[in-house]
Amino acid sequence: MARLLLLIPTTSYRVKDFMNAAHKSSVNVTIGSDEESVLNTFQSSGILQLKFDDLNESIEKIKTFHKSYPINSIIGVEEQTCFLAVKALEKLGLPHNSIGSIKASINKYLFRNTLKNNGLPNPNFQCLKPNHDIRTLANSTDYPCVLKPVNRSASQGVIRANDPREFVAAYQRIASLVSGEDIIVEDFLPGQEVALEGLLTDGELKTLAIFDKPEPLDGPYFEETIYVTPSQHPIVIQDRLHQIVQQAANALGLTEGPVHAELRIRDQESTVNEQGPWLIELAARSIGGLCSRSLMFEGGRSLEELIISHALKEPIGCVNREKLASGVMMIPIPKAGILKSVEGDIDARALKHVKDLQISIKIGQKLTPLPEGKQYLGFIFAKAESPLEVQASLRAAHSRLRFKID
Repeated sequence: MARLLLLIPTTSYRVKDFMNAAHKSSVNVTIGSDEESVLNTFQSSGILQLKFDDLNESIEKIKTFHKSYPINSIIGVEEQTCFLAVKALEKLGLPHNSIGSIKASINKYLFRNTLKNNGLPNPNFQCLKPNHDIRTLANSTDYPCVLKPVNRSASQGVIRANDPREFVAAYQRIASLVSGEDIIVEDFLPGQEVALEGLLTDGELKTLAIFDKPEPLDGPYFEETIYVTPSQHPIVIQDRLHQIVQQAANALGLTEGPVHAELRIRDQESTVNEQGPWLIELAARSIGGLCSRSLMFEGGRSLEELIISHALKEPIGCVNREKLASGVMMIPIPKAGILKSVEGDIDARALKHVKDLQISIKIGQKLTPLPEGKQYLGFIFAKAESPLEVQASLRAAHSRLRFKID
């Protein structure tokens, strides 16, 4: 039986979903994590405690483990573990994406440079170093713009600025969060945002789903809430979304595994112009949080099952999504404080089309909203005949929830 190593940080929501998929796929699983509490949950499946901030030590531990328990593939479940997964695969002589492609997908400045060098649609951008004269740069920047850390995900530290004063304030706020790391500034791209979930095999992209994001994402922060699939954009636009993600994957050098892309469809485009949609990011991982639960494929397979089958070089077969429209709402954190209570969840779960509601923050836990935070209070899931019904159900369920935060 094949053995799969899952690299899962303690902050990941996705341990259970990947474990369930692995068991359904009849795979021996080893969990590699940086937290003993995560490992203790799945002792029967094999454990490997790692220090994700010590790449060399983690690779040596994986190599030693491989000698006794041969590993067939490694999946970095979150962006934090993608680079370690690829480095370990390289050391074990197993198929993997190139090191450079993973670096360019994680680092936002390398990502923008790669798109620029390959002639793909790209906003103006610049890397801000800690020793730069920020006030001078603020006075020479075009507005509106967006500042973001080069190595963070989940919209953490992403702030829009409309003038030099807001630029300086945003920079200082991000700098206090990332402590000496580079910050990228780029033109703000107006338009409707979408997400594409895909799977690369031998460099060829298979689009698994396109999500519309019906809530405007115009700043000053960029907290995502509702994802709904199938997309209501015209097929010509959906085809261009696929094409631009395929071109970007080629440019980065990504050839295998899941990808999650965020794109903007420009406001002035009733149809796609010659430049097409604009990429915000392309990550060499699948969709984050519990959002993958909004996807179900032919034969009742989950996204995680497809990813595991692909990693082990097993036939994927048909990847048609189920017929119903589906969506998820990431419940935003309204303010900082301590979560004292949650009410209305029973009423929310009882609403038509609502399939599940998961509160992922424990009572008594500290809440930090964007842009400093990167958590959500939980996730609401809905399915219906149409995307509009799904949207309405998600909003109705959210309106029933009451959070006491002190």
